[in-house]
Amino acid sequence: MGLLYGSAGGFLSPENLVGRSNASFPPSSATLSGIFAAHYGDRSEELLNLQLAGAFWAKIGKEQEFYVPTPFNSLFNDGKIGSDLITWQCDRWHYSTNSSKAEEGTWLSISEWDKLQTPDGEKPTVSKPPWEFVPHLHPRLEDDERRVKRLDENGTNNDGTLFLENAVQLKPDACLIYLSNIELPSAWYRFGGEGHLVEIESLKLDNPAKKWLETPLPRSFAIVTPAVWGSNRLSYREPMVKKGEQWYSVWFPNYKEYEKPILTQRPKPTRYRLGKQENHDPQQPKLLSRGRYAVPAGTIYVLDEPLNNTWQSWDDSWFPKEGHYYFKRWGYGLALPLGNAITPESKSKSVLENNIQE
Repeated sequence: MGLLYGSAGGFLSPENLVGRSNASFPPSSATLSGIFAAHYGDRSEELLNLQLAGAFWAKIGKEQEFYVPTPFNSLFNDGKIGSDLITWQCDRWHYSTNSSKAEEGTWLSISEWDKLQTPDGEKPTVSKPPWEFVPHLHPRLEDDERRVKRLDENGTNNDGTLFLENAVQLKPDACLIYLSNIELPSAWYRFGGEGHLVEIESLKLDNPAKKWLETPLPRSFAIVTPAVWGSNRLSYREPMVKKGEQWYSVWFPNYKEYEKPILTQRPKPTRYRLGKQENHDPQQPKLLSRGRYAVPAGTIYVLDEPLNNTWQSWDDSWFPKEGHYYFKRWGYGLALPLGNAITPESKSKSVLENNIQE
């Protein structure tokens, strides 16, 4: 791969000297679903059952050991071996370190996920993502001055001024990884709205990822993809279902808002394009979805009782629905178990059986 497009979202107003776009990479699984729609057809039987998740990355030749976002309870500094954990004890988060800052944006190989299952023992290592943003400046200067163009006599400037966009350069020994329940034939495909071409190779999922995806979730688990919960208008931090006119928490029905054992960080804005315009013109842009806030990947949930199921078996109603699709289709909130690393002691209080207040 060469340079990929990494700009996203809005940018600063024209009154600023330099307009700078936001950055987003890698592309979400919703972007990948466009390739499946183009290959199988929008109304195909295969597409109705499509399930995606990602994005992750791997070193070429070691795709089965792909990297996922590091859970927020693992504290790493200087990109080296982590030795500190945040645990849930006595109804509060317990910090085992005096360090005030931990490295953010790190990734962990799925082959080392077993080292997160206990608070003691060997600690995993983490890696930085194998890509970097390469800013490109598009200047529009005055012909005889080193400054941005002034407004014309009509008070406008159709040429713009300075605009900084973000490209992304992926290391040549790395690749992006997405999970899918439907095989996409290995070939070159157009990927994303900018018309980039990418080579896609389909591989059968094997251990260690297969083992973790089939492991029933205990009391504590971490999500490795962003999660959008709630309705198609409201975003919450955990699965919510509606009874009558009220929304109820599926996992924390007896907790107050500030007591919920959720270890998370600032939400991430997310949206995507879906469907076609009414005239079905392939050259027309897709419809832009409603902007949402997603719980970031790495968030940890601690329940009173084990879920004893896998993410694949979660009820669709836990996810928002937009158009014909629940958000589970794009792998939101894909969860992996954390064993007893977060909750050393067990609890007997049962709330999941009566998780919805009547």
